[in-house]
Amino acid sequence: MSGQVSLDRIRNIGIMAHIDAGKTTTTERILYYTGKTYKLGSVDEGTAVMDFMDQEQERGITISSAATTCFWRDCQINIIDTPGHVDFTAEVERSLRVLDGGVVLFSAVEGVEAQSETVWRQADRYRVPRIAFINKMDRLGADFFRVAEEIEERLDSNPLILQFPIGQEDTFTGTVDVVGQRAFVYDSDALGSQYNVVPVPENLREKAAALRTNLLEKLAEVDDKLMEKYLNSEEISVEEMGAAIRKGTLSMKFLPVLCGASFKNKGVQALLDAIVDYLPSPGDVPPVEGTDPRSDEKVLVQLNENGPFVALVFKVVTDPFVGQLNYLRIYSGKIKAGDTVLNVGKDKKERLARILRMHANKREELEEVRAGDICATVALKSSITGDTLATKEAPVLLETIKFPEPVVTVAVEPKTQADHDKLSAALFKISTEDPTFKVRRDAQTGQTVISGMGELHLEVILERIKREFKVLSNVGAPQVAYRETLTQPSEAQGRYIKQSGGKGQYGDVWIKVEPLKRGEGFVFEDKIIKGVIPKEYIPAVEQGIREALDNGILAGFPVVDIKVTLFDGSYHEVDSSELAFKVAGSMGFKEAARKAKPVILEPIMKVQITLPESYVGDVMGDLNSRKAKVIRFEMKSKFAVIDAEVPLAEMFGYASTLRSMTQGRGNFIMEFSHYLELNRERMEKLLPDYLEK
Repeated sequence: MSGQVSLDRIRNIGIMAHIDAGKTTTTERILYYTGKTYKLGSVDEGTAVMDFMDQEQERGITISSAATTCFWRDCQINIIDTPGHVDFTAEVERSLRVLDGGVVLFSAVEGVEAQSETVWRQADRYRVPRIAFINKMDRLGADFFRVAEEIEERLDSNPLILQFPIGQEDTFTGTVDVVGQRAFVYDSDALGSQYNVVPVPENLREKAAALRTNLLEKLAEVDDKLMEKYLNSEEISVEEMGAAIRKGTLSMKFLPVLCGASFKNKGVQALLDAIVDYLPSPGDVPPVEGTDPRSDEKVLVQLNENGPFVALVFKVVTDPFVGQLNYLRIYSGKIKAGDTVLNVGKDKKERLARILRMHANKREELEEVRAGDICATVALKSSITGDTLATKEAPVLLETIKFPEPVVTVAVEPKTQADHDKLSAALFKISTEDPTFKVRRDAQTGQTVISGMGELHLEVILERIKREFKVLSNVGAPQVAYRETLTQPSEAQGRYIKQSGGKGQYGDVWIKVEPLKRGEGFVFEDKIIKGVIPKEYIPAVEQGIREALDNGILAGFPVVDIKVTLFDGSYHEVDSSELAFKVAGSMGFKEAARKAKPVILEPIMKVQITLPESYVGDVMGDLNSRKAKVIRFEMKSKFAVIDAEVPLAEMFGYASTLRSMTQGRGNFIMEFSHYLELNRERMEKLLPDYLEK
């Protein structure tokens, strides 16, 4: 229980990597060695504890971030095992928002891959200290030092090698501890639980000494006392080195690097030691910045279990037994089961009926949790991902979590009329859980359209609807989630007047629209002066504009990256209403948008393809036919790696094409990169019905 562990003995960590680098396998080994489980789970066999969803076990991938707690050397380690597939990058995003430290896994064969870079950028954005674990040292093609170089070059990192392997591929037997100048040789028959500590093998002593010298030079840069000792050639103890490693890791001056083979049960205990020794406790993390909603002033939320309660909802899931689960990271104060708190953003009370500690899909009841901890609670009525919970007496609004926009859409409808309400309820629940999953009704066709981060993302959701909610549906072919934007400023009047007996309607607005940079979203500015439009009608104008954004001028696609300024208008003492100004706002926006030279944007994807060298020519030719822009090409052992930017519209069905061209030996991963204006040639090809007549 967290109440039995001091704050400096808590570690809130995430395990992150590219798909198939061994995240879940490593987590399963951690649970085994810490005594949390008594049987080794296997991803390949579908028995991994952390991959508890049916689809995770069937597909052999992590879909939803799972949380668990274990103990090592009197430390409480709260672990979140995150997905590696880019379609589920939102799970990584929200996990990183609340974690204090991270373990980034790299395959010793593939090295730094596309999702490795994505995860790294996400962790940089949230300033999460990390350690690296180069996994799969037993696999054919494993190369520890090559991967360490890639980490430095491609991730702009400063790797600090604390271990290096004894042998590699089928000769990998253990690791050399650079800090202690000793070796760990694992007993392969004892599931890694037994190993021998021996002197560094003679053929590796020179390498170990050189790496220790390099280590000391880097440590001296972050610790003045060590610098003095190093320059004076004084002996530096293992304890002093450990303290300096921790200091440099917390300040993100360098990245401790370890290695092993999780599947073969080698190196996991050393990784656990590194988590305890080098990653931050909640007390090591800077205060979280928030806003006082009463004054809009910035406030710093200090880690203080006796302070006012502040927590962030970072995940919502539907549990078949207890209903809706809300995951919380507590930044200040403490809370007991049954307490009532305030959802600050929505100004609504929430009762924390039960507090739970999760172990994957299993639950442990807790009486109390406090600052620094991660927990789950049941049946919050209004709270969703990104909401802040606090006390009514000292409300604080934390920055919400930002998620990427979905890029793939499909139309979905129930197979029977009787399933109509069940489908709507299922879509609502899933959209509440997953901020990157969107549901809307197409104004032109009347269809329900769902959007997600990729084909796999939507495939998983549709399978959930079938299995969990028992709803059969008809699904259309995947479509590109195009967007519209404006290319120049314009102004227009929106005027809604209806006076035909009884109470009339009167709303009159003047608005200006102008384009913003890509990714800046929507900005509404109120520049009404002297009360020409009463303040109570301004939100209605904004609401009307926001609703109009959902169906663009050219083709009905959502409009993005624009600023709308309300600068003039008029009202009627009797006939004006919120409805009238809402309609006027919508009309004004549509008219201004027509004059602002709207264009259609298409999503461009970052694609990384790994394939045998002999197929490069065919694959390159195919990429050219798909309007791809090759960004990088490199050889890794006998495999080629191609990084390219490709329009999403050209990538549907690519998995089958690549398999066919490479006899099943090529694979790829794809993630959203940016939106690009659709030129006339591509308009004619992709959207001929929407061209201006």
